[in-house]
Amino acid sequence: MQDFGAAFGLAFELVLRADGDLVEIVLLSLRVSLSAALLACAIGLPLGAFLAVSRFRGRGTAIVVLNALMGLPPVVVGLLVYLHLSRAGPLGFLGLLYTPTAMIIAQTLLITPIIAALSRQVLDDLNAEYSDQFKAFGLSRLQAMRALIWDARYALTTVALAGFGRAIAEVGAVMIVGGNIDHVTRVMTTAIALETSRGELALALALGLVLMLLALGINAAVQGVRLSAERRAYA
Repeated sequence: MQDFGAAFGLAFELVLRADGDLVEIVLLSLRVSLSAALLACAIGLPLGAFLAVSRFRGRGTAIVVLNALMGLPPVVVGLLVYLHLSRAGPLGFLGLLYTPTAMIIAQTLLITPIIAALSRQVLDDLNAEYSDQFKAFGLSRLQAMRALIWDARYALTTVALAGFGRAIAEVGAVMIVGGNIDHVTRVMTTAIALETSRGELALALALGLVLMLLALGINAAVQGVRLSAERRAYA
């Protein structure tokens, strides 16, 4: 077990000199989480817009289910993906288990309900304001969805950043489907868990520092988007 003071010193040294292993883990984390966030936005934003502009039997139930899925346990998502991608699963022939692709799939499934539910809330309020105008112009449902997404683009950017922040902090699902394999599927959260269990605190603290800086950066970006949207609204 390393001395805490020495461990912090080594952690800062690893970050400042851009240690090779540290950079590799951080870059893989960013690649996996950014890919998952983009895929989740491609699915979740249209789904949220559809629920915002549509009125159909069972819509309330669909919204309740979607909101419930926001709290879906990550280990359950990881288990479901594992069962589908394992050799005995229906998608086992693809050979994706214990690869970054499997981790992207798991994170996408985890954050898509979050993005869809939050975007639905944003666009529902906006649709209530614009629905009469949409009817007057004779816009189709798809045209209304596009108009809402464009008008709410700053708020939806905040939603997307929230999804990315949730993805990059995930550990349970990616541990199950990725296996935490060195130089293959080891990301920041799983590496922190492993190094801490080993008692090797330097790399764990360095990765934790990078993760905290990323979290601060995401929150700063969210705040910047909000301030930009407010300035444009009052301009």
